[in-house]
Amino acid sequence: MAMATENNEAQPAKQIFILSGQSNMAGRGGVDRHKHWDGVVPAESAADGNRIYRLNAQLHWEAAREPLHRDIDTKKTCGVGPGMSFANAVKERVGVVGLVPCAVGGTAIKEWARGQHLYENMVKRSKAAAANGGGGEIRAVLWYQGESDTASQQDVDAYKVNMETLIHNVRQDLNLPSLPIIQVAIASGDEKYMEKIREIQKGIELPNVVCVDAKGLQLKYDNLHLTTEAQVQLGHMLAQAYLTHFFD
Repeated sequence: MAMATENNEAQPAKQIFILSGQSNMAGRGGVDRHKHWDGVVPAESAADGNRIYRLNAQLHWEAAREPLHRDIDTKKTCGVGPGMSFANAVKERVGVVGLVPCAVGGTAIKEWARGQHLYENMVKRSKAAAANGGGGEIRAVLWYQGESDTASQQDVDAYKVNMETLIHNVRQDLNLPSLPIIQVAIASGDEKYMEKIREIQKGIELPNVVCVDAKGLQLKYDNLHLTTEAQVQLGHMLAQAYLTHFFD
């Protein structure tokens, strides 16, 4: 099946969504203390080989399935994230969905600066997604990051400028000046500075930037990562935000 989906001739045009940030976007749902994923995929996150694709690490489209970030966030064990439940929730309205996983666990906002590997790889993958295998339109960036920036006041002080710069840069480099950004306000991190980062995330007032709040979603035993069920809920929250603010 993967070979068939890589055939450019057979590929439909896609509504493309960039999935980026750190581990809670990459997905740790169902990953246990021994770094083993339990393989449980809720119905809301099920594969749909005709309507949900993902861009793999080789920049080929293939039928999407969990874990979406398995060949992207390769230094950690990936499990269920929000991407598949998001895609299943929007596909009836938007049509064929193309997901572009870019998130990497444990990454701070400064590592997503223009010129850094993570940022440049995200831009490269996004451009390839729009051009390869039937191509399509990049509709939004779904961004969940910030836990790694709750360690110091210095990180807090730099966060707003760094995040706003990231938004400006990705829009400029993809030549999409009004590209929607849906960011998630973090639900975990160092308690000393977590609320300050959350305030910054919820307070960004750039055009076409909206925030969904993960606070209150269930965390795993590590008090850092969302459970599988919470990831499904987050996917639905992201879908609601997209359909409400950016789809007509």
